[in-house]
Amino acid sequence: MINRRGALALALTGTLALAACGGKAPEKGSGPVKITVWSWKPASDGLAAVAKDFEQTHPGIKVDVQAVGNPAIWDKITIAMAAGGKGLADVLHIGVDYLPGYMDKFSGGLADLRKLGADKHKDAFAKGLWPTVTGKDGGVYAMPWEVNPVGFFYRADLFKKAGIDPEKIQTWDDAIEAGKTLKEKTGAFLIGLNKPAAGGADMDFFQSLLQQQGAFYFNQQDEVTLSSPPAIQAMTLIKKMNDAGIVADTSGENTAKQLISGGKLAVLPWAAWAVSYIPEMRPEQKGLWRVMQPPAIAAGGKRTAIVNSTHLSISGTSSHQAEAFAFVEYALTKPEVVTKAFKEGGVFPALTEAYSDPAFAAPQPYFGGQPALKTFVDALTEGADATYYSGDYARALKIASDAQTKVLLKGADPAAALTEAATLLAQQTNRKLAG
Repeated sequence: MINRRGALALALTGTLALAACGGKAPEKGSGPVKITVWSWKPASDGLAAVAKDFEQTHPGIKVDVQAVGNPAIWDKITIAMAAGGKGLADVLHIGVDYLPGYMDKFSGGLADLRKLGADKHKDAFAKGLWPTVTGKDGGVYAMPWEVNPVGFFYRADLFKKAGIDPEKIQTWDDAIEAGKTLKEKTGAFLIGLNKPAAGGADMDFFQSLLQQQGAFYFNQQDEVTLSSPPAIQAMTLIKKMNDAGIVADTSGENTAKQLISGGKLAVLPWAAWAVSYIPEMRPEQKGLWRVMQPPAIAAGGKRTAIVNSTHLSISGTSSHQAEAFAFVEYALTKPEVVTKAFKEGGVFPALTEAYSDPAFAAPQPYFGGQPALKTFVDALTEGADATYYSGDYARALKIASDAQTKVLLKGADPAAALTEAATLLAQQTNRKLAG
């Protein structure tokens, strides 16, 4: 069975393009216009909740929110686009890792929202997001919905037992020293990684270290940056952690959950979505977890990064683009609406005006009364750099993952492993290596 990245990679290797027009013609005089939205749970629950309110203020439009599922949605979108847009929903919930591929490889697959007035909202969202929805031609092919700044979730009880003050952890080198103490005094590992990449790549941590430095696999000049100084620095930190014996191997089904349950992982370097996920996963650990911004790569460096985001796009072949945009604009640019979607669907909003809602500063009993969401609001206030995923992200992910496995399992030199990986990536994608 093709996984979500595999399906997209197969479709994008060709020169597929959508027809300039398609879909059914609008049906005049047949009652309210119906627009269809594809998403996945729990985000779809948030959209469905605000769709009901939207219909009350827009009686001529009916909204059908469908929870297609994740990863099933990627197969469905990709196959429909490859078929010229046949069967696509009007509104598509798309992750930042897939959006560039759709923009680059399927001409006309997504509507340019500038024509519908999207540009007036470009300063309304968290810094670093608008460039990710903008194509090489300057077109705007989505509106930001969800943003996920990275956090540093830690077991306060384990830190206390080890005599570690988390406030003194300012850099990742500090975290490594703390990890050695944690392992010695509590038996817990600092973090966990799927070292052999069994069942799929585990590169979120490496990527977050890149993103903290304003780097990624590619730059906006379409050059490969996998062997850049920030990349080597990131992989070197991971190797130092691994060599110190403070990285658990989480390969195998449910291994990570078992380690978390047993108190053997002291830190989860996860994003904002984990504020709701950790309590659901481990309700019995109420009061034990806290969260702070991640340590900087170097003293005084940036302590935030947007590790991923999701957006709402409109199909280029939709017969009801104006109505679809009316819904997207309603759902994503009104603070009270965005906050309702967040409360119903757990999607941390990209709209900065929403952060004034008391919900984002409220104490949370699970996190010992800490206002956990405020950590992420503060991170976004600091600002983050845009990440250029490109249409070749799936390929870059696999090659980078192979390099990380060599470092973790074979002790390979990070610079050598990444130089080899970058050269391969440049060859496979017909790109230049960044100077």
